[in-house]
Amino acid sequence: MDIDRRLFELCEPALDREGYELVWVQVTGTGGTRRKAVVYIDSEQGVDVESCARVSRLIDPLIEESEIFKAAYLLEVSSPGLDRPLYKSSDYEKFAGSKARVVLKRPLEGSRRNFTGILRGLDNGKILIEIEGGETFRLPLEDVHKAQLIYEWK
Repeated sequence: MDIDRRLFELCEPALDREGYELVWVQVTGTGGTRRKAVVYIDSEQGVDVESCARVSRLIDPLIEESEIFKAAYLLEVSSPGLDRPLYKSSDYEKFAGSKARVVLKRPLEGSRRNFTGILRGLDNGKILIEIEGGETFRLPLEDVHKAQLIYEWK
């Protein structure tokens, strides 16, 4: 299991108990360089600086005790931002009605990998996305390489 996944599984239960959603974890640095763990959180009330500080104080002792990192590391807690990535299947339901970009690992029906449009949810493991012009595509969740929301300034 990679270090990102181990850290995610370590922190998620504690964050759930405190009312936070663990969106994703990103660990950078290897070997002789100092490791940096960036933990992205969300909540129904949103995320502010105090939320990030609270979560940092909550998970730092868990990380220390687990010895995931054998040497010094830097912990950063952040919101996922307006253009947050979509990782969990529940994200596609949660953000139905929002504009998103989905990139597939391989072309759908032989020609297209990139889809930008309005998320319409998830149906039997397929992401529903309506592109400009009204056509709706059913994208296999297991074929997603990258997906993220697109914030539109109005």
